[in-house]
This record gives sequence, C-alpha cells and structure tokens, in this order.
Amino acid sequence: MPKDRAADSEIKQAEATDFPDPIKALFWDVAPSDLRWEQHRDFMIGRILSAGPWDAVQWLRKAQGDEAVRSWIERHEGRGLSPKQLRFWELILGIPSDRVDPWVERERSGIWGRRTRP
Repeated sequence: MPKDRAADSEIKQAEATDFPDPIKALFWDVAPSDLRWEQHRDFMIGRILSAGPWDAVQWLRKAQGDEAVRSWIERHEGRGLSPKQLRFWELILGIPSDRVDPWVERERSGIWGRRTRP
C-alpha cells in the first residue's frame, strides 16, 4: 500500500482522542467525540495549516504527505491562509508563483488585509 494511503488509513481509524495534543488543541470549539478525520478532513487540514503550531503542521505532513497539503491549498485557492503562509507553501511545495500571486493579492486586498494599510 502506498505511504499516503497507509497514513490515511491510520488517520481514518483515529478518533479525536487519538490525535496528538497539538492537533486536539486546535479544535477547542468542537466536541472531541464529534471529530472524525474521514468526515472532517478538509476542515481539519485548513485549521492545521492556518492556525496550527509547527508540530501540528509536521504531523499533518507526515500523516498525509505534502501532496495532500498541496492539493488542499490548490483546491481552496489558498483561502484562509495569510499571504506569508501562502508564500511559505509556494516555496516548500513548489506551487508556481503565477498560481499563488492572485491568492496573495486577494488576501491582501480583502477587508482584513486592508486594515493596516491606508
């Protein structure tokens, strides 16, 4: 079985109580008994990438692989990630800058991006 599928299988079987502490801490607003990787994968990846500490991101990369991270970022066109985070993943995952540039500009031009610029 390829590495990604084996890791995905492990996570699918995991319940919230089985996730590492840095992961569980990110989902303070969700009842632990309700959190399931198979059902909440997109939500969990987004939260880990946008708000997770480095050890949570490392866990995600090890458990799912960089291709899953890249796929999530591309499917969501970087939504929810800061321009700084988008540039980081552009470099780490080799996402072409012509794809990332519009996502960064969208994030910078949004209401939260304009709050510190005239």
